Amino acid sequence: MQTMIRTQVVVDGVPFLLSQGQDLDALKRSFEAALSTGAFVDFSVVGNREVSVLVSAHTSIVLSIDTVQFDERDDGDLETPYGGMFDF
Repeated sequence: MQTMIRTQVVVDGVPFLLSQGQDLDALKRSFEAALSTGAFVDFSVVGNREVSVLVSAHTSIVLSIDTVQFDERDDGDLETPYGGMFDF
């Protein structure tokens, strides 16, 4: 079985599974910068969809990494989203 790394970001208790190709170090820096002034942080999630979260000094953020079964659709290309009610 082929595997890949899956990163999950939980923002104030709401989980988001990041799509492949996310620069985790850059995302961490974006979260850190937004904590002091309050700002939106953008990232793409499984299904190749973009998410924006408003981060402030009161925002709780947890990142975790897991090994999961490989999914070739999860390439981080926002031009080709998948999932939801139209993905059979």
